[in-house]
Amino acid sequence: MEYTVAQIAELLSAEVQGDRNAVIKTVCKIEAGVEHGLTFLSNPKYTPYIYETKATAAIVNKDFIPEKEVPCTLIIVENSYMAFAKLLTFYSEQIKRKKNGISQHACIAPTAKIGKDVYIGEFVSVGENVEIGDGAQIYPHVFLGDNVKVGGGTTLNSGVKVYAECVVGSGCTIHAGTVIGADGFGFAPQQDGTFMKIPQIGNVVIEDGVEIGANTCIDRATMGSTIIHKNAKLDNLVQIAHNVEVGENTAFAAQAGVAGSAKIGKNCLFGGQVGINGHITIGNHVSVGAQSGVLQPAKDGEILLGSPAIALRDEQRRIIYNRRLSDMYDKIRELEKELKKLKND
Repeated sequence: MEYTVAQIAELLSAEVQGDRNAVIKTVCKIEAGVEHGLTFLSNPKYTPYIYETKATAAIVNKDFIPEKEVPCTLIIVENSYMAFAKLLTFYSEQIKRKKNGISQHACIAPTAKIGKDVYIGEFVSVGENVEIGDGAQIYPHVFLGDNVKVGGGTTLNSGVKVYAECVVGSGCTIHAGTVIGADGFGFAPQQDGTFMKIPQIGNVVIEDGVEIGANTCIDRATMGSTIIHKNAKLDNLVQIAHNVEVGENTAFAAQAGVAGSAKIGKNCLFGGQVGINGHITIGNHVSVGAQSGVLQPAKDGEILLGSPAIALRDEQRRIIYNRRLSDMYDKIRELEKELKKLKND
């Protein structure tokens, strides 16, 4: 990577304040800037670093007003975070070329249909009647069960397991160790205390543009489909149970879990370790803070926090009251002593 500030500004449709001919060779954090490095300022907490960074250039928002001299060239945009993300995507595409070809060590059923410009790595297992779209990247040790469909341009990283009958759309990225389509947790208690397994005969459907982190599990439906709608983002170690439906553009942070048959709306955000009760409906544009437990349905646009999760302001009040409990207890004890003394007098 070697570009001038002017070339980067053109790519981002940005203004430049400083040396347009400065050369950029790498990207870096603002607090760990290096010569010929490009960084960005988005979070106000990092503002002090821009006055001392050793980076050659920094991407900043239009509303950034320096309080003193800045030692680097400024590339000025509407949204510095999004602009930097765009550059990282561009940079990634330049250094990470797609692979091509099928390894002689892959095991591919004769009935499988493989598209053009597909990469299939060592020790990949492709079952009967599998369909793999053009440009897909299937890395070593991936397992694709019978009748699986993988869309064009999708990447399945090493160790991904996709059980039979499941569907993965186009332009998806699934990271190492993720399991798609294992049996949902369906067991019927018996009178003798044992459990009878309920067959899970549905599948999982992952629509286009979905990204799933490492070691995430998405269970197949009892009947019908567990569905992850387009452009949803699931972090590492997320658990999606059987017959769950996740709306488009919804994101889950690490270790979140959704119980069976919950319906999640569009453009929702769930923090790390959030738990969602089964058989409830979460509306669109709902945000839930980390470690919250959502037990009841949520309406469109709600912001929830706590366990059980309640409206953000109510939970904030509850936190404040909890912090005061010790002082309140001491005051009540003092009042009790004074009342007892008055009674004795």
